Amino acid sequence: MPPAAVAGDGYVPSARRLEREAFKRRRTRRATAVAALSTLVTAAVLYLVVVNSPGWERTRETFFDPAYARKALPEVLEGLWLNLRLLAVCGACVLVLGMLLAVARTLRGPAFFPLRALATAYTDFFRGLPLIINLLIVVFGVPALRLQGVTTDPVVLGGVALTLTYSAYVAEVFRAGIESVHPSQRAAARSLGLSHRKTLRYVVLPQAVRRVVPPLLNDLVSLQKDTGLVSIAGAVDAVYAAQIIASRDFNYTPYIVAGLIFVALTIPMTRFTDWVTARMDRRRAQGGTV
Repeated sequence: MPPAAVAGDGYVPSARRLEREAFKRRRTRRATAVAALSTLVTAAVLYLVVVNSPGWERTRETFFDPAYARKALPEVLEGLWLNLRLLAVCGACVLVLGMLLAVARTLRGPAFFPLRALATAYTDFFRGLPLIINLLIVVFGVPALRLQGVTTDPVVLGGVALTLTYSAYVAEVFRAGIESVHPSQRAAARSLGLSHRKTLRYVVLPQAVRRVVPPLLNDLVSLQKDTGLVSIAGAVDAVYAAQIIASRDFNYTPYIVAGLIFVALTIPMTRFTDWVTARMDRRRAQGGTV
């Protein structure tokens, strides 16, 4: 196969390469067409199965009533503002507390054993405790203590419960990232005269955080959905706003509206997580910095 000709500064691909690229484009178009056709067929079959079921009319009136959807949308969106604020505040607190717990668990030396033990106990306890039970304990148990200067606001207490639970999960993510950094990185940093604290700050943590970005984003997606659980304390978020409307008219369309709004928020975050994961995988495959 003779090398491709070069005219001036422009590269002229060979006929074989042009043929190969044309084949790839045809294969991509064919695969896209097949995927689109199969998706349409599947959607049509599911639609026919649902609408022809015996209880479809009653289900449509109870769960998919456009009039109730229009009625519920403004109040659900107003409650959603609380969920977004909880996500922003709790997400920041979770990242900070999770990082501190992870660092505490990776400290070396017998002098730090009590700190490691406390961090380990905290992580094991809140990872094992169901979130709903944690919310009930914090939201209803803390006000029962009647402590001076401690808030009884259900929104604040619900945010505290979310932070306590999710920081335990995020701490394990950070710890996995820290321990994935090769020991030679620490040894090289210490040989250059860096202290243990500076080694952790300037060498280990930057690499660890980059490696755990995808699972961290997944935890934030889960946190975004679980902010709706603060409704059990009486906080009027999107879920509780839907519940109020549904209890007035015994129509559950507001729940569908609230669910679709959460899905609409979650999908962009999920796709962004997938993009970050794919980008990091490509950089790792090419030998770039991870």
